[in-house]
Amino acid sequence: MKNWKINLQASSLIALVFLLIAADHIDAPAVSGGSADITDFYAFQGENTENLVFVANLQGLMSPTESAAASFDEGVLVEFNIDTNADAVEDLVIQAIPRDGKMYFFGPEAPTSPGTSSSILTSASQYVVDISSYGQEAIIATEAGVSVFAGPRDDPFFMDFAQYGEVISGNAAGFNDPGADSFAGTNVMSIAIEVPKSQVGGSGTINTWVESKRLQ
Repeated sequence: MKNWKINLQASSLIALVFLLIAADHIDAPAVSGGSADITDFYAFQGENTENLVFVANLQGLMSPTESAAASFDEGVLVEFNIDTNADAVEDLVIQAIPRDGKMYFFGPEAPTSPGTSSSILTSASQYVVDISSYGQEAIIATEAGVSVFAGPRDDPFFMDFAQYGEVISGNAAGFNDPGADSFAGTNVMSIAIEVPKSQVGGSGTINTWVESKRLQ
């Protein structure tokens, strides 16, 4: 039943085409403050040193009240890009898209075409997890050595925006110690996947970036 449901969902996604419209850190007017607005991207070695972890956070600066009502946009595809040969072109992608309270992941897999337009890679390895609710213990699904998560989380980014403004305007020489965390008490919608390094390939060094793409 589980596989049937995933495959059915994938079939409904196969013809969808997503186009890049996003940047990050609230600096793209087309997405600022919206459901495709990427706040941060993290890629790091997992606690299991044979794994890599990719995390994309969206919809930043949410209050607890906003977080309780927040959801992922089913018209937005999040795509982790992986360049394995240093030519600044994605050789592999991991796609994440929500449907009906679940987050579906596809890949790592070679994209059908690099660049700003994407289709769902339904022939790639697939993973699914129930989207965690605000205040709920994180739901993590693990299958074939791959772990996935999606849901609201505390924003891990730290920045003293007020002091940054003072530095930029020439009113201060640097940051205070201690500073003030402008993101304290705010949340993001987070998507995370941990994969074995063997699935990413390459010669030991990769370039990686993340995009959000809206259904056209």
